[in-house]
Amino acid sequence: MRENWHGFEAESFLFEDREAIVVFPSVPACGRLALKTEYWNAFPDELEIPLLEKGFHLCFVDNTNRWGTQDNLDRQARFVRFVAEKYGLSERIVPVGMSCGGLIAIKFAASYPELTACIYADAPVVNYMSCPCGFGVGNPMSEREHQEVLDALGLASIAELMAYRDMPLDRLPALVAARIPLAMVAGDSDTVVPYCENGVFVVRAYQDAGVEYIEHIKPGCNHHPHGLEDPTPVVEFILKHA
Repeated sequence: MRENWHGFEAESFLFEDREAIVVFPSVPACGRLALKTEYWNAFPDELEIPLLEKGFHLCFVDNTNRWGTQDNLDRQARFVRFVAEKYGLSERIVPVGMSCGGLIAIKFAASYPELTACIYADAPVVNYMSCPCGFGVGNPMSEREHQEVLDALGLASIAELMAYRDMPLDRLPALVAARIPLAMVAGDSDTVVPYCENGVFVVRAYQDAGVEYIEHIKPGCNHHPHGLEDPTPVVEFILKHA
């Protein structure tokens, strides 16, 4: 079905029984594709609209959960290949993820480096002991959200989550081994997904491996708002690597 998405032409449809959408650029297409990994319609000015204005196509397929389970990652990979073939685009995409969407972007890139040109991660969840558990400096999520992650991962208790070894943190060796460039944005006062317990581990892994990245830490910023007031540095980084 054709529709309007923030002034851009879009096509919505079902992909493997999940809601999906492709948004078309307002300028001549550059042949590149960005995948919003979670939270469709959240903070579109953060990066999606600027990329559309540079000729990117944008796509999204609904997940069954927001915790980066392999079934969702595999569906996203099939979806990316489908969209790329249908619209004549490169399969090497830019995953765009904020919060749990950043979690998914990291795990997607680690699982499918051949489909990933570079990553945008904004306040990404990397360490489940920090978010959702809140065992460090941040605020724990609610009991309902604790149960949400346990159900998604097929675990019986927080004790089992403590022993879980497929967090984004555990995927970082594979991610840096693939040498995928990364742009990260985070607030230094985030009480939901504290940077010092999450994003910092990604940056350290990139520094240790000598993989190219940029980082923008926003002074005094909590988890929201996402993005930069001026996204130009991130857009330029993505254009360079995509």
